[in-house]
Amino acid sequence: MEYLTAKEVGEKWGITPRMVNYHCTSGRIPGAVKKGDLWLIPADAEKPVDRRRKGDENAKNHGD
Repeated sequence: MEYLTAKEVGEKWGITPRMVNYHCTSGRIPGAVKKGDLWLIPADAEKPVDRRRKGDENAKNHGD
């Protein structure tokens, strides 16, 4: 299995490496493993849904 670093995954997903670390620590990326200070994420892992954006697509319509 091929693994990527948090920095590489962050660039791939368009988020910061710190956010990738947060997802790994929270257990939201299946197969992620920690080696020392480095998180290794499977290359085929999918980006977790950002729970902060819940209902965002309807937010524009509520202000009318």
